[in-house]
Amino acid sequence: MNVMPTPAQEQAALDWLSLLHDQPSSGDQATFSRWLRADPAHVEAYAQAQVLWELSEVPARKLADEDALALQAYLNKMNIAKRSRAVRWSGALAMAACLLVMVSMGAGWQPSRWVDELGADYVTAPGEVKTFTLADHSRVTLDADSAIAVDYSHGERHIQMRRGAGFFSVTHTGQSFVVQARGGEARVLGTQFEVRLQPAGAEVTVLSGRVGVTPSKQGQQQVLTAGQQVAYADGVADALHAVDGESRLAWRDGWLNYYKAPLADVVEDLRRYYPGRILLLNDEMGAKRVSGSFPSKDPVAALNALQAVLGFEQHRLLGRVIVLR
Repeated sequence: MNVMPTPAQEQAALDWLSLLHDQPSSGDQATFSRWLRADPAHVEAYAQAQVLWELSEVPARKLADEDALALQAYLNKMNIAKRSRAVRWSGALAMAACLLVMVSMGAGWQPSRWVDELGADYVTAPGEVKTFTLADHSRVTLDADSAIAVDYSHGERHIQMRRGAGFFSVTHTGQSFVVQARGGEARVLGTQFEVRLQPAGAEVTVLSGRVGVTPSKQGQQQVLTAGQQVAYADGVADALHAVDGESRLAWRDGWLNYYKAPLADVVEDLRRYYPGRILLLNDEMGAKRVSGSFPSKDPVAALNALQAVLGFEQHRLLGRVIVLR
Protein backbone atom coordinates (compact mmCIF):
# COMPACT_ATOMS: atom_id res chain seq x y z
CA MET A 1 0.00 0.00 0.00
CA ASN A 2 1.34 3.39 -0.94
CA VAL A 3 1.82 5.88 1.86
CA MET A 4 1.80 9.63 1.40
CA PRO A 5 4.49 11.47 3.35
CA THR A 6 3.62 14.77 4.98
CA PRO A 7 5.39 17.99 3.93
CA ALA A 8 7.44 17.80 7.13
CA GLN A 9 8.53 14.26 6.29
CA GLU A 10 9.40 15.31 2.72
CA GLN A 11 11.53 18.15 4.06
CA ALA A 12 13.21 15.82 6.56
CA ALA A 13 14.04 13.42 3.73
CA LEU A 14 15.64 16.23 1.73
CA ASP A 15 17.64 17.26 4.80
CA TRP A 16 18.85 13.68 5.30
CA LEU A 17 19.76 13.35 1.63
CA SER A 18 21.82 16.54 1.77
CA LEU A 19 23.57 15.41 4.93
CA LEU A 20 24.37 11.95 3.58
CA HIS A 21 25.96 13.48 0.46
CA ASP A 22 28.34 15.48 2.67
CA GLN A 23 30.56 12.93 4.46
CA PRO A 24 28.22 11.89 7.30
CA SER A 25 29.59 10.50 10.53
CA SER A 26 28.83 6.97 11.69
CA GLY A 27 26.46 8.51 14.23
CA ASP A 28 24.60 10.35 11.49
CA GLN A 29 24.24 7.15 9.52
CA ALA A 30 22.88 5.27 12.52
CA THR A 31 20.38 8.04 13.29
CA PHE A 32 19.27 8.08 9.67
CA SER A 33 18.76 4.32 9.70
CA ARG A 34 16.52 4.59 12.76
CA TRP A 35 14.55 7.46 11.17
CA LEU A 36 14.07 5.47 7.96
CA ARG A 37 12.73 2.40 9.81
CA ALA A 38 10.43 4.40 12.06
CA ASP A 39 7.68 4.98 9.48
CA PRO A 40 6.90 3.62 5.97
CA ALA A 41 6.18 7.22 4.97
CA HIS A 42 9.84 8.02 5.66
CA VAL A 43 10.89 5.39 3.12
CA GLU A 44 8.54 6.88 0.51
CA ALA A 45 9.72 10.43 1.27
CA TYR A 46 13.36 9.42 0.95
CA ALA A 47 12.70 7.60 -2.34
CA GLN A 48 11.08 10.77 -3.71
CA ALA A 49 14.02 12.84 -2.49
CA GLN A 50 16.47 10.52 -4.28
CA VAL A 51 14.56 10.88 -7.54
CA LEU A 52 14.58 14.65 -7.09
CA TRP A 53 18.33 14.67 -6.47
CA GLU A 54 19.07 12.47 -9.49
CA LEU A 55 16.92 14.62 -11.76
CA SER A 56 18.01 17.94 -10.31
CA GLU A 57 20.85 19.07 -12.55
CA VAL A 58 19.16 19.34 -15.96
CA PRO A 59 15.71 20.63 -14.91
CA ALA A 60 17.19 22.96 -12.32
CA ARG A 61 19.63 24.43 -14.84
CA LYS A 62 16.71 25.05 -17.21
CA LEU A 63 14.65 26.66 -14.45
CA ALA A 64 17.59 28.69 -13.19
CA ASP A 65 18.35 30.06 -16.64
CA GLU A 66 14.70 30.95 -17.28
CA ASP A 67 14.21 32.57 -13.90
CA ALA A 68 17.52 34.45 -13.96
CA LEU A 69 16.58 36.06 -17.28
CA ALA A 70 13.09 36.84 -16.02
CA LEU A 71 14.41 38.36 -12.80
CA GLN A 72 16.82 40.59 -14.72
CA ALA A 73 14.01 41.72 -17.03
CA TYR A 74 11.88 42.51 -14.00
CA LEU A 75 14.69 44.57 -12.45
CA ASN A 76 15.24 46.38 -15.74
CA LYS A 77 11.59 47.35 -15.90
CA MET A 78 11.80 48.61 -12.33
CA ASN A 79 14.70 50.89 -13.42
CA ILE A 80 17.19 49.45 -10.98
CA ALA A 81 19.27 47.41 -13.40
CA LYS A 82 22.34 49.57 -12.80
CA ARG A 83 22.29 48.64 -9.14
CA SER A 84 21.76 44.97 -9.84
CA ARG A 85 23.79 42.12 -11.15
CA ALA A 86 22.34 39.36 -13.30
CA VAL A 87 21.58 36.23 -11.32
CA ARG A 88 24.10 33.54 -12.23
CA TRP A 89 24.23 29.88 -11.24
CA SER A 90 27.04 27.38 -11.67
CA GLY A 91 27.67 23.78 -10.75
CA ALA A 92 25.36 20.83 -10.31
CA LEU A 93 24.74 21.49 -6.61
CA ALA A 94 23.73 25.09 -7.32
CA MET A 95 21.32 23.80 -9.96
CA ALA A 96 19.89 21.32 -7.49
CA ALA A 97 19.58 24.05 -4.89
CA CYS A 98 17.61 26.21 -7.32
CA LEU A 99 15.16 23.38 -7.99
CA LEU A 100 14.80 22.58 -4.30
CA VAL A 101 14.06 26.22 -3.49
CA MET A 102 11.54 26.44 -6.29
CA VAL A 103 9.87 23.21 -5.20
CA SER A 104 9.65 24.35 -1.59
CA MET A 105 8.04 27.63 -2.62
CA GLY A 106 5.64 26.03 -5.12
CA ALA A 107 4.16 27.84 -8.10
CA GLY A 108 4.81 31.27 -6.60
CA TRP A 109 8.50 31.12 -7.57
CA GLN A 110 8.11 32.08 -11.21
CA PRO A 111 9.72 35.47 -11.92
CA SER A 112 8.60 35.40 -15.56
CA ARG A 113 5.06 35.96 -14.30
CA TRP A 114 6.16 39.05 -12.36
CA VAL A 115 7.56 40.52 -15.58
CA ASP A 116 4.42 39.78 -17.59
CA GLU A 117 2.11 41.17 -14.92
CA LEU A 118 4.03 44.41 -14.38
CA GLY A 119 1.55 47.02 -15.66
CA ALA A 120 -1.03 44.42 -16.75
CA ASP A 121 -4.71 45.30 -16.28
CA TYR A 122 -6.27 41.85 -16.52
CA VAL A 123 -4.63 38.61 -15.38
CA THR A 124 -5.63 34.98 -14.97
CA ALA A 125 -3.90 32.45 -12.75
CA PRO A 126 -2.79 28.95 -13.84
CA GLY A 127 -5.91 26.88 -14.45
CA GLU A 128 -8.21 29.94 -14.47
CA VAL A 129 -10.21 30.96 -17.56
CA LYS A 130 -12.11 34.21 -17.05
CA THR A 131 -14.14 36.72 -19.10
CA PHE A 132 -13.73 40.47 -18.56
CA THR A 133 -15.82 43.37 -19.90
CA LEU A 134 -13.69 46.30 -21.10
CA ALA A 135 -14.57 49.99 -20.90
CA ASP A 136 -16.11 50.03 -24.41
CA HIS A 137 -18.24 46.93 -23.57
CA SER A 138 -16.00 44.67 -25.64
CA ARG A 139 -15.32 41.38 -23.90
CA VAL A 140 -12.14 39.38 -23.57
CA THR A 141 -11.91 35.80 -22.34
CA LEU A 142 -8.39 35.14 -21.08
CA ASP A 143 -7.02 31.63 -21.28
CA ALA A 144 -5.38 30.23 -18.16
CA ASP A 145 -2.17 31.94 -17.04
CA SER A 146 -2.61 34.97 -19.31
CA ALA A 147 -2.23 38.73 -18.98
CA ILE A 148 -3.09 41.85 -21.01
CA ALA A 149 -2.61 45.60 -20.67
CA VAL A 150 -5.35 47.96 -21.95
CA ASP A 151 -4.95 51.55 -23.18
CA TYR A 152 -7.86 53.56 -24.61
CA SER A 153 -6.20 56.97 -24.27
CA HIS A 154 -4.78 57.69 -27.75
CA GLY A 155 -7.76 57.63 -30.10
CA GLU A 156 -7.82 53.87 -30.55
CA ARG A 157 -8.48 50.86 -28.38
CA HIS A 158 -5.09 49.29 -27.76
CA ILE A 159 -4.47 45.89 -26.11
CA GLN A 160 -1.05 44.45 -25.39
CA MET A 161 -0.77 40.70 -24.93
CA ARG A 162 1.62 40.09 -22.04
CA ARG A 163 1.20 36.34 -21.60
CA GLY A 164 -0.92 33.47 -22.85
CA ALA A 165 -3.97 33.99 -25.04
CA GLY A 166 -7.17 35.99 -25.23
CA PHE A 167 -10.43 35.64 -27.18
CA PHE A 168 -11.89 39.04 -28.06
CA SER A 169 -15.53 39.91 -28.82
CA VAL A 170 -15.22 43.47 -30.07
CA THR A 171 -17.97 46.10 -29.87
CA HIS A 172 -18.21 48.45 -32.87
CA THR A 173 -17.50 52.06 -31.80
CA GLY A 174 -15.86 53.55 -34.89
CA GLN A 175 -12.45 53.40 -33.21
CA SER A 176 -9.86 50.84 -34.25
CA PHE A 177 -9.34 47.92 -31.91
CA VAL A 178 -5.70 46.78 -31.96
CA VAL A 179 -4.10 43.81 -30.21
CA GLN A 180 -0.29 44.01 -30.11
CA ALA A 181 1.64 40.77 -29.68
CA ARG A 182 5.37 40.10 -30.09
CA GLY A 183 6.02 43.04 -32.41
CA GLY A 184 3.02 42.44 -34.67
CA GLU A 185 -0.64 43.41 -34.38
CA ALA A 186 -4.20 42.37 -35.15
CA ARG A 187 -6.46 45.30 -36.12
CA VAL A 188 -10.29 45.12 -36.29
CA LEU A 189 -13.50 47.17 -36.08
CA GLY A 190 -15.99 44.51 -34.99
CA THR A 191 -15.35 40.77 -34.78
CA GLN A 192 -14.54 37.72 -32.65
CA PHE A 193 -10.99 36.43 -32.70
CA GLU A 194 -8.18 34.95 -30.64
CA VAL A 195 -4.58 36.11 -30.26
CA ARG A 196 -2.23 33.53 -28.78
CA LEU A 197 1.40 34.28 -27.93
CA GLN A 198 4.10 31.93 -29.17
CA PRO A 199 7.81 31.88 -28.29
CA ALA A 200 8.88 34.29 -31.06
CA GLY A 201 5.56 35.60 -32.33
CA ALA A 202 1.83 35.02 -32.15
CA GLU A 203 -1.06 33.17 -33.76
CA VAL A 204 -4.35 34.81 -34.72
CA THR A 205 -7.58 32.84 -35.24
CA VAL A 206 -10.79 34.50 -36.47
CA LEU A 207 -14.21 33.14 -35.45
CA SER A 208 -16.28 35.86 -37.15
CA GLY A 209 -15.72 39.18 -38.94
CA ARG A 210 -12.46 40.42 -40.44
CA VAL A 211 -9.04 40.99 -38.87
CA GLY A 212 -5.98 42.58 -40.45
CA VAL A 213 -2.79 40.94 -39.17
CA THR A 214 0.59 42.63 -39.58
CA PRO A 215 3.69 40.70 -38.40
CA SER A 216 5.82 43.84 -37.85
CA LYS A 217 5.73 47.60 -38.28
CA GLN A 218 7.06 47.26 -41.84
CA GLY A 219 5.25 44.01 -42.59
CA GLN A 220 2.46 43.46 -45.10
CA GLN A 221 -1.05 43.10 -43.73
CA GLN A 222 -3.04 39.92 -44.31
CA VAL A 223 -6.83 40.10 -43.92
CA LEU A 224 -8.40 37.09 -42.21
CA THR A 225 -12.08 36.18 -42.27
CA ALA A 226 -14.11 33.65 -40.28
CA GLY A 227 -12.46 30.25 -40.02
CA GLN A 228 -8.97 31.46 -40.93
CA GLN A 229 -5.74 31.49 -38.96
CA VAL A 230 -2.25 32.90 -39.42
CA ALA A 231 0.93 32.73 -37.34
CA TYR A 232 3.96 34.99 -37.42
CA ALA A 233 7.38 34.91 -35.79
CA ASP A 234 10.32 37.31 -35.79
CA GLY A 235 8.37 39.72 -37.99
CA VAL A 236 7.58 37.16 -40.74
CA ALA A 237 4.09 35.77 -41.31
CA ASP A 238 3.13 32.32 -42.55
CA ALA A 239 0.47 31.90 -45.21
CA LEU A 240 -3.02 32.07 -43.74
CA HIS A 241 -5.01 28.82 -43.74
CA ALA A 242 -8.45 27.49 -42.86
CA VAL A 243 -9.19 26.08 -39.40
CA ASP A 244 -12.18 24.79 -37.45
CA GLY A 245 -12.56 27.87 -35.28
CA GLU A 246 -14.95 26.33 -32.75
CA SER A 247 -12.67 23.34 -32.21
CA ARG A 248 -9.58 25.54 -31.99
CA LEU A 249 -11.23 27.79 -29.42
CA ALA A 250 -12.75 25.00 -27.31
CA TRP A 251 -10.47 26.00 -24.42
CA ARG A 252 -13.20 28.48 -23.53
CA ASP A 253 -15.37 25.47 -22.63
CA GLY A 254 -12.64 23.49 -20.88
CA TRP A 255 -11.24 21.39 -23.75
CA LEU A 256 -7.90 21.37 -25.55
CA ASN A 257 -8.17 19.89 -29.06
CA TYR A 258 -5.21 18.86 -31.22
CA TYR A 259 -4.65 17.38 -34.65
CA LYS A 260 -1.09 16.26 -35.40
CA ALA A 261 0.33 18.87 -33.00
CA PRO A 262 3.89 18.48 -31.62
CA LEU A 263 3.91 17.13 -28.08
CA ALA A 264 6.00 20.17 -27.08
CA ASP A 265 3.11 22.46 -28.08
CA VAL A 266 0.61 20.37 -26.11
CA VAL A 267 2.84 20.46 -23.03
CA GLU A 268 3.19 24.23 -23.41
CA ASP A 269 -0.61 24.53 -23.26
CA LEU A 270 -0.90 22.17 -20.28
CA ARG A 271 1.63 24.29 -18.36
CA ARG A 272 -0.93 27.09 -18.17
CA TYR A 273 -3.34 24.79 -16.36
CA TYR A 274 -0.90 23.23 -13.89
CA PRO A 275 -0.19 25.14 -10.65
CA GLY A 276 3.48 24.08 -10.53
CA ARG A 277 5.98 23.52 -13.32
CA ILE A 278 6.06 20.99 -16.19
CA LEU A 279 9.46 20.43 -17.82
CA LEU A 280 9.89 18.53 -21.10
CA LEU A 281 13.55 17.48 -21.37
CA ASN A 282 13.37 15.22 -24.45
CA ASP A 283 13.45 17.19 -27.71
CA GLU A 284 12.95 14.08 -29.85
CA MET A 285 9.84 13.17 -27.87
CA GLY A 286 8.65 16.78 -28.01
CA ALA A 287 8.61 16.63 -31.82
CA LYS A 288 6.21 13.67 -31.91
CA ARG A 289 2.72 14.45 -33.19
CA VAL A 290 -0.40 14.27 -31.04
CA SER A 291 -4.09 14.18 -31.93
CA GLY A 292 -6.94 14.14 -29.45
CA SER A 293 -9.08 16.09 -26.97
CA PHE A 294 -8.09 16.64 -23.36
CA PRO A 295 -9.90 18.30 -20.43
CA SER A 296 -7.96 21.43 -19.54
CA LYS A 297 -9.02 21.25 -15.89
CA ASP A 298 -6.98 18.06 -15.37
CA PRO A 299 -3.52 18.46 -16.94
CA VAL A 300 -2.18 15.49 -14.95
CA ALA A 301 -4.79 13.19 -16.51
CA ALA A 302 -3.89 14.58 -19.94
CA LEU A 303 -0.20 13.82 -19.35
CA ASN A 304 -1.06 10.29 -18.19
CA ALA A 305 -3.07 9.70 -21.37
CA LEU A 306 -0.22 11.01 -23.52
CA GLN A 307 2.31 8.89 -21.63
CA ALA A 308 0.23 5.75 -22.29
CA VAL A 309 0.39 6.43 -26.04
CA LEU A 310 3.89 7.87 -26.47
CA GLY A 311 5.74 6.07 -23.68
CA PHE A 312 7.80 8.95 -22.28
CA GLU A 313 9.10 8.90 -18.71
CA GLN A 314 7.18 11.01 -16.20
CA HIS A 315 8.43 11.94 -12.74
CA ARG A 316 6.42 13.92 -10.18
CA LEU A 317 8.62 15.69 -7.69
CA LEU A 318 7.06 16.54 -4.35
CA GLY A 319 3.73 17.34 -5.95
CA ARG A 320 4.89 20.57 -7.62
CA VAL A 321 7.18 19.72 -10.53
CA ILE A 322 6.54 17.22 -13.35
CA VAL A 323 9.57 16.18 -15.40
CA LEU A 324 9.00 14.49 -18.77
CA ARG A 325 11.87 12.79 -20.58
